[in-house]
Amino acid sequence: MKNTILICLLILSFNGFGQAKKQSNYDTITLGGGCYWCVEAVYENLNGVKSVVSGFSGGKTTNPSYEEVSTGKTGFAEVVQITYDKNTTNLDEIFKVFFTVHDPTTLNRQGADVGSQYRSVIFYKNEEQKNAANNIINALKKAKVYNDPIVTAVEPFTKFYKAEDYHQNYYDNNKNQPYCKMIIQPKIEKFEKVFKDKLKKK
Repeated sequence: MKNTILICLLILSFNGFGQAKKQSNYDTITLGGGCYWCVEAVYENLNGVKSVVSGFSGGKTTNPSYEEVSTGKTGFAEVVQITYDKNTTNLDEIFKVFFTVHDPTTLNRQGADVGSQYRSVIFYKNEEQKNAANNIINALKKAKVYNDPIVTAVEPFTKFYKAEDYHQNYYDNNKNQPYCKMIIQPKIEKFEKVFKDKLKKK
């Protein structure tokens, strides 16, 4: 992955910030970028995000368990469902974070996490989300940000199933676990460095 990704992602921005704040206008987007523990931990710190819920999308069975999805045979992907205030952040910014903190060029894997449940995918629920996703993917391809082709799928949203309670806020509840220290923490540090002016105030 090239260092220029950080520059390109910061350049790809829409208008809208700096306008007068209106009444809160919440929306949701569902993203899969590998292990949902990692993705959830990042978006919990993005200003304008109200909530992040880990779960599963993209399969056909009802209410799958973590163990079932982990087999890689259910069609489900590990995802996060992000609820955000459109007056504070927007799809463009959410997607810039997404393409910064995971590798969209590895098919059905993120690092050591291998299987279709770890695929890179954006589940859109309307044309606005679909167009925004395709626009940033096309811009990244045009800018040749990655050495390898982007394999992120853009698919219509059908159903979201919340994962078991112990998967929610996993990083915050398990910071001393080796996976959290070695895998999640570096992603958070990268996010905080690139988007330092978009972090929630603590």
